[in-house]
Amino acid sequence: MTILEWFLFFLAIQLIHALGTWKLYKNAGFNPIYSFIPIYNGIILMKIINRPTWWIILLFIPIINLLIFPVIWVETSRSFGKNSNLDTLLSIITFGLFIYSINYSSGLNHIKERDINPKTAFGEWVSSIIFAIVLATLVHTYFIQPYIIPTGSLEKTLLIGDFLFVSKFHYGARAPQSAISFPMVHDTIVGTGIRSYLNKPQIPYFRLPGFQKIIRNEIVTFSWPADTVRQFFVKEKGVKKPIDKKSNYVKRCVAIPSDTLEIINGLIHINGKKSMMPYRAKPIYSYKAYSSKGVSSNDLIKAGLKEFERKFKISDITQAKFDKIRPYILGIADNNPENFVVITKSQGIPYNIRSENRIVMTELTDYSRDLLITEKKAELILNSNAVDSIKRTFKTFKSYNTSFFPNDINYNWNEDNFGPIIIPKKGEKIKLNSRNLPLYKKLIRDYEKNKLTLEKGVIKINDIPTNEYTFNQNYYWMMGDNRYRSEDSRFWGFVPENHIVGKPVFIWFSIDGINDGFKNWKIRWERVFSTVNLDGEPKSYRWYFLIGLLFAIGYSELSKRKKNKRN
Repeated sequence: MTILEWFLFFLAIQLIHALGTWKLYKNAGFNPIYSFIPIYNGIILMKIINRPTWWIILLFIPIINLLIFPVIWVETSRSFGKNSNLDTLLSIITFGLFIYSINYSSGLNHIKERDINPKTAFGEWVSSIIFAIVLATLVHTYFIQPYIIPTGSLEKTLLIGDFLFVSKFHYGARAPQSAISFPMVHDTIVGTGIRSYLNKPQIPYFRLPGFQKIIRNEIVTFSWPADTVRQFFVKEKGVKKPIDKKSNYVKRCVAIPSDTLEIINGLIHINGKKSMMPYRAKPIYSYKAYSSKGVSSNDLIKAGLKEFERKFKISDITQAKFDKIRPYILGIADNNPENFVVITKSQGIPYNIRSENRIVMTELTDYSRDLLITEKKAELILNSNAVDSIKRTFKTFKSYNTSFFPNDINYNWNEDNFGPIIIPKKGEKIKLNSRNLPLYKKLIRDYEKNKLTLEKGVIKINDIPTNEYTFNQNYYWMMGDNRYRSEDSRFWGFVPENHIVGKPVFIWFSIDGINDGFKNWKIRWERVFSTVNLDGEPKSYRWYFLIGLLFAIGYSELSKRKKNKRN
């Protein structure tokens, strides 16, 4: 819905309200004309139902208003003697239209000094739950929201199993655009698989003022522009969703508006210079290690490396044995029963599984091995004498493809050699031609809602021939630190400003092995209550938090005791 459509809808709601309550205003001692005056009618209504005036603000906050409107309908009915459970149910299921029957009934009686306290334990419980949901939804939507890291695209900076708090107010909270949505959940109701929102109506994009802009190389949470992720790294047709219900990603913003980005042999360059990453950033590159004696897995483990693949030859393989080791296998290098070779993670296959099922296996050690590691880890491995040499590798061969942005056969970019490409900035004008149009057509057509055509070499925007375009919003380029296991802007392009969610500020909990079953969980205590996006070594503030929490609890208990003594 457009702003004009929402305004007309607002006026219609005001008229419906006035026609259904004007006699109630009169009976409560107010001029019935007040029921027709937008906003002021709400202030008077709060006086009629004996509720605070600031509740009016909640009626204009998306999602929160869905919780408050039913409360006001019920409170209005009760203010005129309709207190039964049936009256309450009718007030809710008729979306407040039950009040019409009260308004036009005879013998109206406004209860001015009505007791607003719940009359039963159940009523008090319901009242507390509603208040808690309203408060939590307000915080969740406009201030701080929890997230969990599901994939290793930001390894080693953020780890799988890190639980984040993401600030909405740093960049300015984005107001919900789905007008009707279940509170406190994202796109589905937990445990049901049922969609948690209605596609229509949609609220026009609006963002509250923030106190900082996105800084280059900052970690950012955003709504994935390419729509729904059903399975990472598997390309399929997306499901169209409202912006605020798209899947959430966490990546590093490596380029900001007006930057010129280019990836040269795996290294990011901004405006012609190699990009300098923050101290905490730990980008992972591809390396090939060599050893004349064979690259030993045990030596790599002793050098502190955990993420690499191993090959094992399984003797006398049977279907029963294979079923037992299947959960630990990444792939099969050779499926010949006489030379059955499997690929596993660095942990291999657990000893108890091998022992119980009498599985005989021999590790195959190659003279070279591909590793995905940081520059610092590469130096440590080389200095540990685990290998003879180690060299960073990257794709030098370029072929025309549609796998990488702009997903056009006329471009030969890949993950290691990409660009140059200009990141659009709001208000800036760019020259368009048939060569660079694939880079910006999705922005012009899908994100900024223009009609775009290319006919016989002539570009038309909204049916007007042109060779330039001025962007209506800022755009960003997002990439993971784990460069070869990250589906990022290199695959699907720019992130529009209206897709920005917030800034991760700290890790409040962290579980190693979160995807390996509860019994394999290990708490990473050194990461609990540690900060994100700051300089210097990460530091856990869990003891400070615990001491502060104990102090707050103690202070609260002491205050209660003093109050009880006075009473």
